[in-house]
Amino acid sequence: MDQILGKVGSYWMGQKANKEINSVGDDINSLSTSIEGGAKWLVNKIKGKMQKPLPELLKEYDLPIGIFPRDATNYELNEETGKLTVYIPSICEVGYKDSSVLRFSDSVTGYLEKGKLADIEGMKTKFIVWVKVTCISSEKSKVNFTVGVKKSRNRDAYEVQRDGVAVDKF
Repeated sequence: MDQILGKVGSYWMGQKANKEINSVGDDINSLSTSIEGGAKWLVNKIKGKMQKPLPELLKEYDLPIGIFPRDATNYELNEETGKLTVYIPSICEVGYKDSSVLRFSDSVTGYLEKGKLADIEGMKTKFIVWVKVTCISSEKSKVNFTVGVKKSRNRDAYEVQRDGVAVDKF
């Protein structure tokens, strides 16, 4: 009995230790991302390329200033391609007054144009289950979130009609 309890206790302690080590690793990754974003900001400041604050940039492109978390202040914008990368200190969720929720990775990328952020990577929303946000567009008083998954498959697999198989639920 003592041996069994000893093994169970060792296993449990090992699991707890792994969780703590993983948590420390996640914290280090988050810190690294924050330092990286801050370092890029500092280099741009030294070069004389002062960026406008993220909310100002979003407003300039006719997007709501609250689509990113408040602490997402570091970003890179390639003005030639419109590629925007926003650095977020840690993976997080933001709740909005309409009860919607957005979840953010530690960096979010997309292509910025007037009234639209397209080809987004690093953002999800709750729609029964968590789904990837691929585009945010703004028109007048509405903000449209495009969600979904794009998957490419070989066309020849669909050139022949096949029988359906009955299922209980959709």
